[in-house]
This record gives sequence, structure tokens and C-alpha cells, in this order.
Amino acid sequence: MDQLIDEALLLPEGQRAEVATRLLESLDTAQDEEVDAAWAAEIERRCADRDSGRTVGTDWEDFRRRVDSEIFGR
Repeated sequence: MDQLIDEALLLPEGQRAEVATRLLESLDTAQDEEVDAAWAAEIERRCADRDSGRTVGTDWEDFRRRVDSEIFGR
């Protein structure tokens, strides 16, 4: 297991995120249709808000720099 983790940590960020997502999904064996439907509705609502201009997003890199600065002091 340690060797697998060490090798996974050498992957590029996007691939590490994909591995993490797939591992977490493998732990979620109980599917709750009501929860899935609620999340789908929330995603639709947020997309509609974004498309209509009611909400404004933040560039990922700008957000990440802000978190690094404000939270981690880097």
C-alpha cells in the first residue's frame, strides 16, 4: 500500500485528483436517490444562476492564490 501511495503522489495534480475521486466513490456503496436528485437540482440551479449573471464565479488560480495567502500564509 505504501508503494502504491508513493507512486500515486508522483502523478500530476489532475491525475491525483482523479485517483482520489475514484477511491472516494468506491467507498460510497449506498446510493441515495433523493440525495442524488437534490444535488442534481442544486447543480442546475447554480448553473442557471451563473448563466443568467445572478452570480459571478472566481478564476481558480486567483482563488487558489488567495487561499494560499490568507489561510496558509504563503
